[in-house]
Amino acid sequence: MKASDLFVKCLETEGIEYIFGVPGEENADFMMSLEKSEQIKFILTRHEQGAAFMAEVYGRLTGNPAGCLGTLGPGATNLITGVADSNMDRSPMLVLTGQGASTRLHKESHQVMDVVAMFKPVTKWAQTILHANNIPEIVRKAVRLARTEKPGACHIELPEDIAKHNTDEKPMTVQRFRRPVADDKVVDQAFAKIKQAKHPIIIAGNGCIRKRASKQLRDFCEKARIGVISTFMAKGCVDMDADYCLYTVGLQAKDVVACAIDAADLVITLGYDMVEYHPHLWNKSGDKEIVHIDFLPCEIDSHYHPQTEVVGDLAHTLWMLNQRVDANGGLGFDLKQQAATRRDIIAELELHKDDDSVGKLKPQKVLWDVRQLMGAQDILLSDVGAHKMWIARHYQCHEPNTCLIPNGFCSMGFALPGAIAAAMVHPDRRILAICGDAGFMMNVQEMETARRYNVNIVIMVWEDKEYGLIAWKQQNEFGHHTDLSFNSPDWNQLADAFGWRGHVVDKTSGLIPTLESAFNEDGPSLVVVPIDYAENMKLTERLGNISCPI
Repeated sequence: MKASDLFVKCLETEGIEYIFGVPGEENADFMMSLEKSEQIKFILTRHEQGAAFMAEVYGRLTGNPAGCLGTLGPGATNLITGVADSNMDRSPMLVLTGQGASTRLHKESHQVMDVVAMFKPVTKWAQTILHANNIPEIVRKAVRLARTEKPGACHIELPEDIAKHNTDEKPMTVQRFRRPVADDKVVDQAFAKIKQAKHPIIIAGNGCIRKRASKQLRDFCEKARIGVISTFMAKGCVDMDADYCLYTVGLQAKDVVACAIDAADLVITLGYDMVEYHPHLWNKSGDKEIVHIDFLPCEIDSHYHPQTEVVGDLAHTLWMLNQRVDANGGLGFDLKQQAATRRDIIAELELHKDDDSVGKLKPQKVLWDVRQLMGAQDILLSDVGAHKMWIARHYQCHEPNTCLIPNGFCSMGFALPGAIAAAMVHPDRRILAICGDAGFMMNVQEMETARRYNVNIVIMVWEDKEYGLIAWKQQNEFGHHTDLSFNSPDWNQLADAFGWRGHVVDKTSGLIPTLESAFNEDGPSLVVVPIDYAENMKLTERLGNISCPI
């Protein structure tokens, strides 16, 4: 068969369901082959970056890679920000790019650049196909690496002349392997440290949102009652209503939840990833007793030097600890600090729940109302900006992967295209994306994609007419900020131009009915909220005067 046909058949064998992207001339043979596939859906996007964010969200929600596709040159460079975001947020992804004929790659040539070299720093693996017979091996390796902990992006480049070659090769059989598990003796060492502790605490990272890991973590906490603090991307690893859930950590300034870490005599990190929340923020002196439990050995850092490392499948390690807790007849800890911390955080979350502002809405109240409306399995996506900090602090979750925050590479423009993919994966759930007015406009063209595929999503834009997070940080450090302001479009006209329903809410009392109406509308809806970011500096002042509960 033709090489491009074999490429598609290999992707089908791997169970690939979606490829998002913008094709070019150099993808022509691949696209003709893909058109014949009854399994893989090609989603035509309006920009390659949007395609990469869609593939990222598909990967985060399913644990399996989707493809994002671009042509050579500018198509490939447009993909790179979304690819980097996926790779650093540990989402499996296949990056598929075309290339000029292999006969002209050695010299100056129209649109030709070394795309593989460009993608190497932002992927787990990048490779060009130089012979049609190598396609099965390359696809098998790329998918396996993309799925393997820590998951990430893998890039495959197909030159246009290679795509036309004939080959007798067939797809390789997909074979899954069981992850290595931790050694019994090391788990015994970790359990001994846990037993000896009086005030242990768990910091759960994004490794804990894998389904099996979350289930075993909840079982462990039901038995041991140790408090769990999650990073931004680990939200929902334990239920927000559980008395051992101490919500989220990750702000640069000291928050109430940090008090529980300060009081702990043992920190148990589970699936913790340094790209989210650097240990110097919670272990400034570098003297905390730490047990590291993860799929991989820990990153080397002077503020993160665990005395015990339990390396292996995270869910299996937690299962082994659960066995030891059962055999021990339970564990007894002093959890008064944990209970006081949870009490104080709940008070923070409820502080503005009855606010009735007009004109500009308080972020705390908006998120309180959103949480009341969203079901346990519904999905909220956050873009990047000041709103992300408020979502991280004030929007809590019942289930894993129901709040998607880009917190490794932290790319603006993530939420709108991401919401489109989320709606395709879970068309039965409410999908809400919260964006700043800056981040929303970075991929505003995907409004057309959402309308064309008629996905049921609601995009909420918090309008402050400036780059609010940068203003917040400059104000905090220098006492003023540079000019970061810009103008907004007429939001209802913008919605109408793309065939969306549009709503502007400037009264707190109108938020819940407007959102309910938007969720019940067919297709995509836009809800714009003028936001009161005077609360940013108030929060900074509040965090600067945190007094830990006793």
